[in-house]
Amino acid sequence: MSTPFTIYPAIDILKGKCVRLYQGDYAKETVYGDSPAQMAGQFANAGASWVHMVDLDGAKEGKPVNNEAILAAAATSGAQVQVGGGIRTEEDIDMYLSGGVARVILGSIAVKDPVFTKKMLSKYGDQIVIGIDARNGLVATQGWLETSEVTAEELGKTLAEAGATTFIYTDISKDGTLTGPNTSGIVALAKETGVEVIASGGVSCLDDVKELQRFVSDGVGGVIIGKAIYDGRFKLEEALDVTAT
Repeated sequence: MSTPFTIYPAIDILKGKCVRLYQGDYAKETVYGDSPAQMAGQFANAGASWVHMVDLDGAKEGKPVNNEAILAAAATSGAQVQVGGGIRTEEDIDMYLSGGVARVILGSIAVKDPVFTKKMLSKYGDQIVIGIDARNGLVATQGWLETSEVTAEELGKTLAEAGATTFIYTDISKDGTLTGPNTSGIVALAKETGVEVIASGGVSCLDDVKELQRFVSDGVGGVIIGKAIYDGRFKLEEALDVTAT
C-alpha cells in the first residue's frame, strides 16, 4: 500500500469572498467567488476529500473573522476542512473543531507562544496542524506582515518533539506566483523533522504536483493548490487523477 498524497484545493477568504493574493500582499488580491461554502462544495463534487481554507482577515487581525463562512463550508461541502488564519486561543480552536472543522492550523502563535502551542498539541493531537510560513528561510507571522528570527527547520524540530504530526510549509516568495514550489525546502523540512509536510505556494502545472509526489516516501504528504486551479492552468480533477496513479 503506497502512502497517500493528498490534494488540498485552497479557499482564501477576504471580506467574505474567495480571493487569491500575490506573495501574501493584501493590496494584490483577485476575487474568484462570493461564497466560500459553495466553492468548497464544488471542490468536493470534483473529488477532493479535503479543502484548505484561510481566513485572511483573521490572519491580519489576530482573531477569527470569517468563521461563519468556514463553518458553513465544513457543514455543507462534503469535504473535510482544515482552516487557518487568526487562530490564537483555545476558544478559537474549540469553536472550529466543535463546529465540524477537521483540523485547525496554528501559524503565528506557534512562533510567539510555544508553550500554548505545545499544550494544544498535547490536548488535540493530530487535529492541530502547524503552518510554517517562511521568507528566505525565516518564519513569518501576522499574516506574513512580520518576519521572525526563527528558521523553518528550527521551529519544525521543536514542535515535532512536542507532538506535531503535520506541517504546512509555505515559501512566501512563491505564493500566488505560479513559479513552481520550493521543493528542496519542503523536502528538507520533512527529512529534518520526520513529520508529514504539506507543500504550499507556487504550483503552476501538473508537473509540479508530480514532482512533489515523488517525495512522498520522504514525508511530503500533499500539496495545497489555489491560483493554478482558479486560473485554469489545470483542473482539480486532473490533479486528483495524477496523484491517484
